[in-house]
This record gives sequence, structure tokens and C-alpha cells, in this order.
Amino acid sequence: MPFEAARFPIQRPRRLRSHPKLRDLVRENRLTVDDLIYPLFIYHGRDLKREIASMPGQYQLSLDRLGEMVAQVVELKIPGVLLFGIPEHKDATGSRASDDAGIVQEATRLIKRQAPELLVITDVCFCEYTDHGHCGPLIHATDGRVDVDNDATLPLLADQAVSHARAGADVVAPSGMMDGMVGAIRKGLDAAGFTGVPVLSYAAKFASAYYGPFRDAAESTPAFGDRRTYQMDAANGDEALREVAIDLAEGADMVMVKPALAYLDIARRIKETFEVPLAAYNVSGEYAMVKAAAANGWIDERRVVLETLTGFKRAGIDIILTYHSLDVARWLKEG
Repeated sequence: MPFEAARFPIQRPRRLRSHPKLRDLVRENRLTVDDLIYPLFIYHGRDLKREIASMPGQYQLSLDRLGEMVAQVVELKIPGVLLFGIPEHKDATGSRASDDAGIVQEATRLIKRQAPELLVITDVCFCEYTDHGHCGPLIHATDGRVDVDNDATLPLLADQAVSHARAGADVVAPSGMMDGMVGAIRKGLDAAGFTGVPVLSYAAKFASAYYGPFRDAAESTPAFGDRRTYQMDAANGDEALREVAIDLAEGADMVMVKPALAYLDIARRIKETFEVPLAAYNVSGEYAMVKAAAANGWIDERRVVLETLTGFKRAGIDIILTYHSLDVARWLKEG
């Protein structure tokens, strides 16, 4: 609603900025550690803590080293983690993703034994598990095109989500942008007795250039083509709202915008339209740009990160998935 000049008498706004405690008192949005979720990459093998070259300070972790990171997360009072798994063996359908002895399932059990209070969110997709790097089994069209078989992927997503729930996942987060994915997963969870497990849908996930470093971390670069036939066009905003509406109608409990920084307008529109819990993924490319600029001395990393994430809160975002989580938790603790 536009301001009406007559309702706002002439004043000196700087009066409320004159003292740090006064600025604190009138602050409209606050970033807290309770807003954060920390993504983790679980890798096959043993005694592995391998730094991701394009994401300084982030690691691929084997199960036997995962506990070290979980201890840090708990100590910093970060409420939860998001798990991605990189298996030793991949195939055309990503069958290891639904294996009850799979890497994400084992990681979930380990975390729940070590820190039962920690919220475990599991990414539900196939790009890390397929030998072609796409988000489901492929279909070969008569015109020669190759694409993900949407309908064949749906029951596989449901199986994966149920397997994660059996392992103890608190929330499942489908990210593949398949039509009908939330409905299939909700139906599968309910049929298996997991009616209390919520779905956090990557409802507005855009085909973005900001994902580059993630593909190094998750080893999920497509062997051919790209993901533009199932991830959203970066130019579209109304479509994002339609995607969210569909996922909510199918049973999503929370929705996500991904990436975050270039899509804060989308986040604001979703929050104002639907008034549901809203997450945003501060993705690998956003993280990498900040780290590179900070390493060159071009920016103040702490101030830039805190300003950026506070901007997410201002846009209406409730849950921030970010690789900066550990640093942010320490900075907030320091004050």
C-alpha cells in the first residue's frame, strides 16, 4: 500500500539511528540461529573429509567423520541439517537412493543416535544417484530427444522418501521438480504409516547458473544436456506461484525458493500470497562468490553475509538453508 504523505508528519528519521541500543529497539527483522539449516554432503568410503575446491570451508564427509560435524552443529545450536548423499555405485535409475542401507539412510541413523534433538531433513532426488546425472530415469522420445520420465520417477521418489522416513528423517524435501512429486510422496508416506513426516517441497526451483559448485560437491553434473525441461525458467514469476499452489494442494507442508538471492521477489510474492512456512536455499554459487571476494579482501565477509541473510528475513523467508550456517551461528553468538 503506498504511503499517504498527510499521514506522516515531517520528522527526523536519523533520531532513531543515533544510538546502537536504539537501533536494536526499532529493528524490524532479526536473523537468529533458529533460522538456519546446514547442508551436508555425505560421501562413500572411510576417513574422508575432503574440502570442496569451489566451496572453501565445505566438505565431502564419510560416515565415520560425520559425527565431528554433527558435534559442531549441535554445539552452535543450529536446529537442523539437510543431507545429500554421494553413493559409491550409480545406475540408470538411481536405485541406491531407495536402499534402506543407503548413504543418506545410514547418515540419518547415525545423527539420530548421536543427536536425537537435531532436525534431519533429507533431499529426495536422484541426480546424485544416476549415472547420467539427471533427476530420474530417462525416456527416449520418438523425435530423438532424451528427457526424464516424469511419471516413472514419481513412485521411485515415494519409495526414496519412505526409506528416509524409516531411517528416522524428520522432514523429506523433494527437489527434482517433477509434476506430481509431492502428491506421490505424501501418498507413499501416509500408506507406510508416516503421516507425521512433513514435506518441504522445492516448489520454486529455477534452472540457475548459481548451482555450479554444488555439482562439484554432489558429483551430479548431467552427462548430457541440462535440467531446463524440469527446473523453472529464471524469467518466470507467475509460474512460481502456480508451482507453489500445486504443491500445497498436493500436501506440501512447507515450500522453498531456490536459489535465494536473485529470487527474493519470488519469495515475497509467495509469502504474501500463501502465508505458509517459507524456506530459501542460499546456494553454492552465492556462497562461493562471497568466499572468493572475501579471500581477495574485496568485502567484509561477516557484514556481507549477515546483511544478505537479514535481507532474506525481510523478504518473508522463515527458514534459511545456507553453507554459511556455522560461521553465522558463531557471529551471532559473539554479538
